Amino acid sequence: MKILQIGKFYPIRGGVEKVMYDLTLGLSEAGIHCDMLCATTEDHPGGIITLNENGRVIAMKTQLKFAATMIAPGMISKLRSIAKEYDVVHIHHPDPMATLALFISGYKGKIILHWHSDILKQKTLLKLYKPLQDWLIKRADYIVGTTPVYVNESSFLQHVQNKIDFIPIGVESIASTASKVAQIREKYPNKKIVFSLGRLVEYKGYAYLVEAANYLTDDYIVLIGGMGPLKEELQASIDKNGLSNKIELLGFISDEEVANYFQACDLFCLSSILKTEAFAIVQIEAMSCAKPVISTDIKGSGVSWVNSNGESGLVVPCEDSKSLADAIVKIMGSPDYYNELSQGALDRYSTQFTRKNMIDKCIKLYNKLLLN
Repeated sequence: MKILQIGKFYPIRGGVEKVMYDLTLGLSEAGIHCDMLCATTEDHPGGIITLNENGRVIAMKTQLKFAATMIAPGMISKLRSIAKEYDVVHIHHPDPMATLALFISGYKGKIILHWHSDILKQKTLLKLYKPLQDWLIKRADYIVGTTPVYVNESSFLQHVQNKIDFIPIGVESIASTASKVAQIREKYPNKKIVFSLGRLVEYKGYAYLVEAANYLTDDYIVLIGGMGPLKEELQASIDKNGLSNKIELLGFISDEEVANYFQACDLFCLSSILKTEAFAIVQIEAMSCAKPVISTDIKGSGVSWVNSNGESGLVVPCEDSKSLADAIVKIMGSPDYYNELSQGALDRYSTQFTRKNMIDKCIKLYNKLLLN
């Protein structure tokens, strides 16, 4: 079979494009011809990036950015010229540019729609895009989510539940460097390290994680990695409340260094507050390091399905700083409970969220689709 993944950006930065890239890489390594068509970001020149003998990234130059969408007209002409080569087009939503290219392409084959999330924030974009989105939902042979919760509860998908399935995101286990992990631990001697990672934006709920530090004793340190528009506001809150000894904004962390922070921390905290956080890959990266996870109960999101309450960590109410702090203390206050959740996190990763599991389930779905 020949598969084409269509979606967001190259180089890989966000969760949607990481899933698309990992599927392309994993499927092609398994001997299945799989290419990835996308727009560029960060002024990448575009072109064809060969992954192996069975897989390529076809990156088309972005001409304009509008409402968080990369406009790359080259995707349209490219897809029209190559669409008939593929047995299945696997399109990743939300991405209006990819959907427009598919609509114009005239492709007549099988389509899998990977529904990563609803369009929630870009209301103007949704009004413009909705007719195309409606077409794509109707045209797709299968619609898959990253968790059963999100696709079952999305208001856009209630009338197509008969063709809904899910493929949990899977990642390779985090590989850290022991000496660098030790350096991080040495920087915070005798501290219980709580780690969080993500863009410093409103939906990540970092204001509540910062406030939670007020309820923690001095033997805790909360480390937040990532950049974003709220950095100055969060730092001002830390300074105003005298929390610089309990919480630190680390700024940008490279992929190599991120692995070391995952391994060095005692537990991982996801404080997100909005359904924009549909899955949170960082949770399963932490689980792969046997780190308990604290996450929030976001209505309609798959976050609390990923982190199973009482198994791989704890799930607490959204926008509740005291509950975040209480969960941190509960886990860290009992070595036996900590070890139980640590093993539970690793077991849940191993059974649900490895890249192999994701690739295997994807192949089964392709085979099922092509046999119909």
